[in-house]
Amino acid sequence: MAEKGAKKAAPAAKKPAAAPTGQRPLRIKPRLLDYYREVVVPRMMQEFRYQSPMQVPKLEKIVINMGLGEAIQNIKILESAQAELAAITGQKPVVTRARRSIAAFKLREGMPIGCMVTLRKDRMYAFLDKLMNVVLPRVRDFRGVSDKGFDGRGNYTLGIREQIIFPEIDYDKIDKIKGMNITIVTTAGTDAEGKHLLSLLGMPFRR
Repeated sequence: MAEKGAKKAAPAAKKPAAAPTGQRPLRIKPRLLDYYREVVVPRMMQEFRYQSPMQVPKLEKIVINMGLGEAIQNIKILESAQAELAAITGQKPVVTRARRSIAAFKLREGMPIGCMVTLRKDRMYAFLDKLMNVVLPRVRDFRGVSDKGFDGRGNYTLGIREQIIFPEIDYDKIDKIKGMNITIVTTAGTDAEGKHLLSLLGMPFRR
């Protein structure tokens, strides 16, 4: 029986919330998100005459996809692609599978044919910042990206031919040069608004 006047035990300290499975926690707040709020939103409100900051287009998600037809014959290529994509994005990829069978390519429905990652919120802004300011300038003879990748609804897709332009990839350890498609999904209603949003964020469109 506890003695009278005894002090109550201090409650145990709460542990910090763990990051979702397959993700490495971000240590710092993305600077690009602050730039969007402090610079991009006011400029777009002025230029497009939006009545409220809530009307200003924003990034919704970024989808990075690696298509690997060779995985049909060699599953190890898919395993290395998953490891490389995880290193590039800081998030565990999911395997993409064939939706239908194609006899000419010996492809059956459900077979693994690639991997992909969907980034949102802070991780999305951190990745885009790295892509625009670190990765793309490493492309040989880089003169900007094409503005032909918009889909008519303000979303933009960029093709990367070689994963080795990402600083996380060790050239001496890769088994094969792999390309990827990066789709930036926005809330913009038109391509003009989507392009202006990405331009203000720093996307180096070719002139």
